Amino acid sequence: MAGEQVSLVIPGRNCAATLRPCLDAVLPILESQDSPLAEIIFVNDGSTDATADVVAEFPVSCLPGRGDGPGAARNLGWRAARYPLVWFIDSDCVSQPDALDVLLPHLDDPHVAGVGGSYGNMCPDSLLACLIHEEIVQRHQAMPARVNFLATFNVLYRRQVLQDVSGFDERFLKGQDAELSWRILEAGHALAFDINSRVAHYHPTSWLSYFRTQRQQGYWRVKLHLSHSGHSAGDSYSSAVDHLQPPLAMLVLASLPLTLWPYVRWIPAALAFLLAAAQIPLTWRLVRRKRQARYLAFAVMSLLRSFWRGVGMTGGILAIMRRRRRSKSE
Repeated sequence: MAGEQVSLVIPGRNCAATLRPCLDAVLPILESQDSPLAEIIFVNDGSTDATADVVAEFPVSCLPGRGDGPGAARNLGWRAARYPLVWFIDSDCVSQPDALDVLLPHLDDPHVAGVGGSYGNMCPDSLLACLIHEEIVQRHQAMPARVNFLATFNVLYRRQVLQDVSGFDERFLKGQDAELSWRILEAGHALAFDINSRVAHYHPTSWLSYFRTQRQQGYWRVKLHLSHSGHSAGDSYSSAVDHLQPPLAMLVLASLPLTLWPYVRWIPAALAFLLAAAQIPLTWRLVRRKRQARYLAFAVMSLLRSFWRGVGMTGGILAIMRRRRRSKSE
């Protein structure tokens, strides 16, 4: 968008380890004479590490957050922004020099409210990080130019649209990006995606930490899909098969007692076979594209992830049932 200036909003909590390379990457964009980037706003969402000290080294605005999560921090950021376009990246992401330039032309279409980009990998020596990254790349390569979901690690929105839809729903600690995307689409706007805009990400390298995050994702997905029906069959990024895997994993666990009865003991094995078979298509595509046998490990990672997400979903369902029971008793 010729002549339109951009505010960059970076939310972060206890991100001292990754924030310096994040800001080092975007500062030259800000300082470039012909760059549309006009300001950088960092929202310190209740950090207790050296995050504030790192921010103080850079000529960026720093807003104090309340520790209410990334959605609330992003709302503080874009509402303080002075310019009509708001670019969000995460504090554990390192932008390529042209990441913003690639996104901007998509907003020449007045119907497009936002446009998102893709990832690079800051942890190429970690098997887990590579599995996560290449799965994302594989999915991004299959996404069309017009999408129904945008993540917030690298996304450019019109500030007016954010204002019109009241920004991120701060009730969601996970999945705020999907929830915002759906409300923007319901308001009659379009969303675009360009894989050529990239920010390199510090993907997780700890298996336990990664699976715990997936459990949280499962928990919040329950509330997300109950609040917005009609999206459980998949979106531009994930398919119905992906969404069915966590419930299927829970069915595997729930059916294990059936092994005690001869005539139905085949049911757990059949369910487990279906779950394992669901990992084959994406695993095969990764191995074929990367031509490395180590990407066979994706099948194991994805299988285990299904159980962790399923546990989170079960917890989310139980939490909703408890709240409804309490509300009835009151």
